Amino acid sequence: MSKLPRSADPNLLVGFDHSDDACVYRLTEHLALVQTVDFFPPMVDAPYLFGQIAAANALSDIYAMGGIPRTAMNLLCYPACLSPETVEAILAGGLNKVQEAGAVLAGGHTIQDEEPKYGLCVTGVVDPARVLTNAGAKPGDLLLLTKPLGTGILTTAYKAELLSEQEFSPVAASMAALNRTAAEIVQKFPIHACTDITGFGLLGHAYEMAEGSGVSIRLFSQEVPRFEQAIPLAEMGLLPAGAYANAAYVEKQSDFSPQIPRALRDLLADPQTSGGLLFAVPHDQGKEICQRLQEKLPWTRMIGEVVDRQSYLLRVE
Repeated sequence: MSKLPRSADPNLLVGFDHSDDACVYRLTEHLALVQTVDFFPPMVDAPYLFGQIAAANALSDIYAMGGIPRTAMNLLCYPACLSPETVEAILAGGLNKVQEAGAVLAGGHTIQDEEPKYGLCVTGVVDPARVLTNAGAKPGDLLLLTKPLGTGILTTAYKAELLSEQEFSPVAASMAALNRTAAEIVQKFPIHACTDITGFGLLGHAYEMAEGSGVSIRLFSQEVPRFEQAIPLAEMGLLPAGAYANAAYVEKQSDFSPQIPRALRDLLADPQTSGGLLFAVPHDQGKEICQRLQEKLPWTRMIGEVVDRQSYLLRVE
């Protein structure tokens, strides 16, 4: 995508230039469209839960841009052997999250495929003056994260039957939770940059924020929220393949403190499904914004800061 020419249309406010979460197209002085599409194969066996998680993941892109979801279209691939009841459950789970977001499910498209895949194409709206991107972080900003890390590691363990349903339940709930509350809370504050933490993990998405903003980022690894079992499972080597790719992606422009345990480094690279929002906020308002978020989203933590561009993009301490 990065090799494609940038559109000359001045109304395209956000395209693919900085790996943002969605595109933004201005319609009028005070109204712009936010559009995204996302779908993937099941990470859980329960079809209704899978539909919820996939929909929440797609809707998150709209919130990450400062937008409000308005319409959604289903994208579903399924093998002929999949029962109608299972298909209905996946779609019902997606509908549940679309309705929770206050949006309208307006149709969609299905095709037969060897592996089930589900997600949404979502359209939202935003005031062009209030668009959030991953390229606006400024030196002195503080970084806030609203959901715990470890969903990739714990999902891998769950599939290997090393976690019980009860142990996995908080992970499933986190993945199915919308980022709507976080997005609504920060609307009252001057947010400089935002992205959601998904497949590239915290390291990958922080790296893209630093690169797009022309700054460097310091991450405080011990402050990062995480599921309790994530580190012990990482120590056992239960890592999704994407964690290795994410670590390799940032390696050349990252500086890690030698005191950071290997398992913690792996956790920071863990690919997330429907993860939290990462905000870059003004230093003088960081504490207040964090407290406001914690009132509704207790996992929220202050996990780093933005500094002037250094020889590295990421410094992990």
